[in-house]
Amino acid sequence: MKEWFDVVPSRRGTASVKWDERPDALPLWIADMDFPAAPCIREALQRKLDQGVFGYTKVPESYFEATIRWFGRRHSWRIGRESIIPIEGIVPATSVAIKALTAPGDGVIMQTPAYNCFFSSIRNTGCVLLENKLLYDGADGSYRLDFEDFERCCADPRAKVFLLCNPHNPSGRLWSREELLRLWEICQAHDIPVISDEIHCDIVPPGSSYTPFASLSEEAAERSISFVSPSKSFNIAGLCIANIISACPEYRRRLDRVINDWEHCDVGQFGPAALEAAWSPEGEAWLDEMNAYVHDNYLYLRERFARECPACTVTPLEATYLVWVRIDRLVCEPDAANASDKGDPSGHSEGRTLADKTPGASAGSPLTGKAVEEFLLKEEKVWVNGGQLYGDNRFIRINIACPRSTLTEALDRILRGLMHIGRFTYFGR
Repeated sequence: MKEWFDVVPSRRGTASVKWDERPDALPLWIADMDFPAAPCIREALQRKLDQGVFGYTKVPESYFEATIRWFGRRHSWRIGRESIIPIEGIVPATSVAIKALTAPGDGVIMQTPAYNCFFSSIRNTGCVLLENKLLYDGADGSYRLDFEDFERCCADPRAKVFLLCNPHNPSGRLWSREELLRLWEICQAHDIPVISDEIHCDIVPPGSSYTPFASLSEEAAERSISFVSPSKSFNIAGLCIANIISACPEYRRRLDRVINDWEHCDVGQFGPAALEAAWSPEGEAWLDEMNAYVHDNYLYLRERFARECPACTVTPLEATYLVWVRIDRLVCEPDAANASDKGDPSGHSEGRTLADKTPGASAGSPLTGKAVEEFLLKEEKVWVNGGQLYGDNRFIRINIACPRSTLTEALDRILRGLMHIGRFTYFGR
């Protein structure tokens, strides 16, 4: 129902990372939706709350059954009960899996741009990044896999594991079965196991579906570790619940050892209850409505950029609610750096533009994601993520999982800011 997403409660003053980190700004940065959780989730949590006792919890069999049923029916992925390891989140799961399959100094293959925590997980486990850059099509903003370079990375003697993001954050790519099969063939040829972060798997436009990596074949399931969670798709990240899934007994033994060594072995009472409710028929109905709403938001954003700032290229959004926008085709004109803002109806401070307000920005140079992030936050009071976090500073990332009214106001500010900070010209014109 549309009202689930159009009218939302205020999150100001609720200790929200998204809204209270900078209370003066509209936040379209962190991957956190503004929509209240599905009614069935809130009802399940209320039943837990009504029990009144919140001691240590045992994950019930119904939790595992809900996980198996959801992925079997919705995604045609058959998961064995013994393959599921509950954990408090995907980020700790990533570090656990890397530790389980590597030693310090080993190489981890990763496709960039990439989720920022992947970089830190590789670094913090003492491993080395082997970068397989995605190929960017400047004409339409789409990405594709560079299989030739991927094979080169797999052949590197340091390579011990491939860290996959499926679907991909921040590019929004929904990898096809054929693309995943080709990646798997190369990994097989070089004896490289796969760690697949699939946290965004349920956030796809109407009519689309994702392919779980482990569903490719029995061999792929045996040589992989996958992460799944309802936290992104149902907006329950604060309940700290996720699953590590692997069909390989040896991998599970190693994972269990690391989980216990690093004290990641307990989950709370509320997370399992929320997961069961999310991955239910009632949760599925809410999810389908949410995906339709977010897709409409994407179409609206794409139309606004095409009409008002066509020099910025919006990457096609096939999955997630995170839009990846290239901004470096805009350049700050030399005269704009010194132009006076006196009398500017947008209210910007007199005589100062991007070039002298933002470190690293200079007249005549293309925009960078970091400079735009800092300028928009300071001058327009809207927060987006600069692409430097993900390994490509030519972009910004915009979270569109919010009411249309919030998105409209945020885009008004973003597009006004892009026009102001430079009175820009197309790069190369």
